[in-house]
Amino acid sequence: MKPFLYPEEPHSRGNPIQERRPLSDEIYEALVTELISLRIPPNARMSVDALARQFGVSQTPIRGALIRLETEGLVVKKHNAGYSAAPLPSGKHFEEAYLMRTLLEPEAASLAAANVKPEDIHALRALCDHMEQLVTEDTQGNYGRFAMLDGQFHARITEMCGNELLQHTLQGLYAHMHLFRLRYHSSVAEEAIKEHLAIVEAISRCDSGAARSAMANHIQASRDRMKPYYQHL
Repeated sequence: MKPFLYPEEPHSRGNPIQERRPLSDEIYEALVTELISLRIPPNARMSVDALARQFGVSQTPIRGALIRLETEGLVVKKHNAGYSAAPLPSGKHFEEAYLMRTLLEPEAASLAAANVKPEDIHALRALCDHMEQLVTEDTQGNYGRFAMLDGQFHARITEMCGNELLQHTLQGLYAHMHLFRLRYHSSVAEEAIKEHLAIVEAISRCDSGAARSAMANHIQASRDRMKPYYQHL
């Protein structure tokens, strides 16, 4: 399979990424956006050398970004074949992932409400505020950023629950990134933010029952929004 040819914008060889943050972080975010928007299509080869030329950097930060993407299920690495964009999961996989989330995430939210600290609420609200800002701007470059923040929101709640096995299981689903590869639209994001805020409100009141219900409602609503896009995969 031929490697994917990366577009010259927004990061051409003559315009390397500024070193405001670690280069691997900058490249990671840029590649997430390309993968979420399917500008890098499923199964496309991702050459380390081509990416290094594209971003005007050495191969070291490229490899760092790709390793991170591999741990999140967005790229795969095969022996003697290098990296490639992960295939879209099957409809059956998405349905099973939603079932797992329905079983586990409401309980995680309930436990989080019992263990909540002020800094947790501050962090969750900051994530919601940032997501709202991205939706207001509604640019293609925000696809990947919103997906990452959505994942961080759910991961923070899972961390708060204090159950490491539950946290590890949910992380292994790679649910959030693959969902945004199916469908990203500002209306979808706006609905998700409203549901996130309901979860935060319940957790901030230390109301375990309300937190469980709010998370269950969010996962069901997400499934209803996304099922038309994955059921035929």
